[in-house]
Amino acid sequence: MRILIVEDEVRLAEALAQIMAEQKYQVDQVHNGADGLDYALTAQYDVIVLDVMLPKRSGYEIVHALRKEGD
Repeated sequence: MRILIVEDEVRLAEALAQIMAEQKYQVDQVHNGADGLDYALTAQYDVIVLDVMLPKRSGYEIVHALRKEGD
């Protein structure tokens, strides 16, 4: 299972990624909304853990853009 974490609190994102990696998940993490949307559009993820209040693009904007693309 492949997971994307989009969280601007770096320590929280790293802690979540470590926990998930220990459970043998493939984890990518980014720390702003623009990168989060780029990653989500260019790779296949089973789960996206998405913060709402992010720099550059909000979590709401990311979801809206993904839905517009059919995800």
